[in-house]
Amino acid sequence: MSIIEQVEATEWRGVIDEGRRRGSLTLDEVLSVLGVELTIDVLTEVEAALQPEGIRLDVEVHPDHTSDHTPDHRDRSVEPAEEVTVGGRSSGVIERPHRPSRAKQRTRSKSSSGESGGSGDSVRLYLSEIGQVSLIDGAEEVSLAKRIEAGLEADQRLAEVATEGSQDALGREQRVALERTRRDGEQAKSALTQANLRLVVSIAKRYAGRGMALLDLVQEGNLGLMRAVEKFDYTKGFKFSTYATWWIRQAITRAIADQARTIRIPVHMVESINKIHRYQRQLIQELEREPTVEELADKVDLTPTRVREILRMSQDPLSLDSPVGDEADTSLADFIPDAGADAPADLAAKQMLGEALVEALGDLDERERAVVRLRFGLEDGTIHTLEDVGRTFGVTRERIRQIESKTLAKLRNPNRSDRLRDYLEN
Repeated sequence: MSIIEQVEATEWRGVIDEGRRRGSLTLDEVLSVLGVELTIDVLTEVEAALQPEGIRLDVEVHPDHTSDHTPDHRDRSVEPAEEVTVGGRSSGVIERPHRPSRAKQRTRSKSSSGESGGSGDSVRLYLSEIGQVSLIDGAEEVSLAKRIEAGLEADQRLAEVATEGSQDALGREQRVALERTRRDGEQAKSALTQANLRLVVSIAKRYAGRGMALLDLVQEGNLGLMRAVEKFDYTKGFKFSTYATWWIRQAITRAIADQARTIRIPVHMVESINKIHRYQRQLIQELEREPTVEELADKVDLTPTRVREILRMSQDPLSLDSPVGDEADTSLADFIPDAGADAPADLAAKQMLGEALVEALGDLDERERAVVRLRFGLEDGTIHTLEDVGRTFGVTRERIRQIESKTLAKLRNPNRSDRLRDYLEN
């Protein structure tokens, strides 16, 4: 059974209808419905399913905007990926590196991700290094892929021999040849990876301003590129960049979901947020206004309550210490009301009540005053039992009860109680 046959018919039909309306579908839109990992076989099957419907599969990079903020400056040291057509398929790869003049390199002050000082120097150094690696054409990609495949087969053969414990079954020349082929495959893997490092930078720059530095985004994208190199199948006829683009972007978006936010959002929830924001932008264009939650819920086939919850999760947290205004003397916390705080009048009344209690207790002897303070928590906020107080004074609990009764009778005297009666009534 094909992967498309495993998808619910109504859901797949909805994707097809959307593709017919627009004339194309993005790779993400298809994979989000299929719920599978991208492989060459999946890519081939999807293209075969869309072709009779007259739908073009768009494999160009389209980063999802999970937040409204974007970087104010863009580093032009590497151009955004230009979509080119190779063998009738859009590859979404940089075919020509943009090499800025040395004068522009000297005058460029900061990179787009906001690095400054040492970080900015690191970015420029990295871009300079990868710019020295020559790009490769389709024939060279196939040649490298064949060497990688041969290296993997040699590595597998050596592992099988080691597991079986029959290394003597291989002659010395055979082992040397297999080792040489394995090393050559590793070198080919490294060459194919390095030749596409500029593609990683091009994609990573589109995600600048999401809470991660550009070099961190590039590093995560490089991990995705290495994964694509391992899984690439040249026999299917696809250009490597078509396949690698999806893996690079997936690695970057997952890293942003895991690391960029103060409160981590699960990857599957990030995908839901991206989907809602994508349809939100689409409805804004169609309706020429901000869509309501109900309209958005109908579009994404979710309940309005669920859409509100997802939109709330997509909001970026703010620090209470964030400065407000041009001057740094006020912070966001200064403008957040405390619903549990007492009103100024209540605070003043409590303070006056405390002073009145101290004055009333001042007429008692030291022992009576200590017993009352412990029994009613006036000492440390904790109400102590008769037994606890008796243990403190070295007497029985009954004796403490007698002292308490006698003391309360004194305090109920109108001469003393009148000073506290107003607070009781209020």
